[in-house]
Amino acid sequence: MQYLNTLESWKSDKATAVTLGKFDGLHRGHQKLVEQIGRYRSDKVAGIICAFDMGRDSLLTSAQRKRRLEGKADCLIECAFTREIREMTAEQFIDEILVKRLRAAYIVVGKDFCFGYQKRGNIDVLNDYSGRYGYHLDVIEKEQYQGREISSTYIREELEKGNVDTAAKLLGYRYETEGVVIHGRRLGRRLGFPTMNILWEEKKIAPRFGVYACEVQIDGKAYRGICNVGIKPTVSDEAKLLTEVYVFDYDEDAYGKKISVRFCEFERPEKRFDSVEQLKAQVEQDIRYGKAYFS
Repeated sequence: MQYLNTLESWKSDKATAVTLGKFDGLHRGHQKLVEQIGRYRSDKVAGIICAFDMGRDSLLTSAQRKRRLEGKADCLIECAFTREIREMTAEQFIDEILVKRLRAAYIVVGKDFCFGYQKRGNIDVLNDYSGRYGYHLDVIEKEQYQGREISSTYIREELEKGNVDTAAKLLGYRYETEGVVIHGRRLGRRLGFPTMNILWEEKKIAPRFGVYACEVQIDGKAYRGICNVGIKPTVSDEAKLLTEVYVFDYDEDAYGKKISVRFCEFERPEKRFDSVEQLKAQVEQDIRYGKAYFS
């Protein structure tokens, strides 16, 4: 699979099947678009996913998006939503980008897809121009959950509440974070439960601060544990956003290793304790909660 960061970088004489959007989170609705692109792929037709970066915090990092799309298209173009693209008329966008640049034979979008200056382009405009330019348009219906259309906004709202189980149902996979284990204050080790600290990923939405049951991947192996997302107010005055993980049944040195943490269920919000003793008692309770959750 090819990865590009500008539309101009795509250079091929092949016809293409193209889907476009923000693809923030690659939720179940986005997955339907990608699956439809896959149906058109052949020796003569390349599948292209064009993900526009809107310049705000996302549900997915670029690396995570690439992993989830690996093998599902011929090319992923992650490009900035530039002023030039934003100010194109709808017909310019179709003519210059979809037809001349990408050579689209098939265009796959959701029913609310908008493009062009002041978002004047929509599925009706795409349909109107399909005869002139000779492409086939597929408009995919929105996926729903409990009577509401699945969207990035819906997922963000659930994460803000700590509802990571609902977010997983909307995404089609568990929400996760990843990073390299860094040195902390070693307080957990002194208290009898050594933890792993990773910095929260830049430009990625954090769920509600607090404690979660979680699954942890270390060296390709799956473990279970609990984690705290937040700034550790009892032991630190730094406003540094961290995920601190206690992994059950793991006693190796993880410093410098890259781990991923998948959120399973919210237990409680982050809070400041008056003493380290109170913190220890609460963590012991959190560990009991986590083990009960997985049992």
